[in-house]
Amino acid sequence: MSNVIHLTDATFEQEVLKSDIPVLIDFWAAWCGPCRLIAPYIDEVSQEYQGKIKVCKLDVDNNQMTAMRYGIRSIPMLLFFKNGEVVDSILGAVPKKNIVEKIDNILS
Repeated sequence: MSNVIHLTDATFEQEVLKSDIPVLIDFWAAWCGPCRLIAPYIDEVSQEYQGKIKVCKLDVDNNQMTAMRYGIRSIPMLLFFKNGEVVDSILGAVPKKNIVEKIDNILS
């Protein structure tokens, strides 16, 4: 069971910028192989950090406004938000431990 929220351009501001807890967004696309590689890690951290961090996915093909706003040119791109601001990022498919380290730093 995943707790991942699927964002759209329309829901981005409410779910991310106005969130009272940190937010991790996975910018992805259906055709992206590396995106599929990290998808299980995204699902796992959504469960492990439930209530501490909001985990979201945004399909860049269907939500180009938000992708352009944040300069997403390569995917997968993970952006970490706190208080409505980008505080960290990860580009590319990385081991789960790299994602967990970033989350732990943001929460500490």
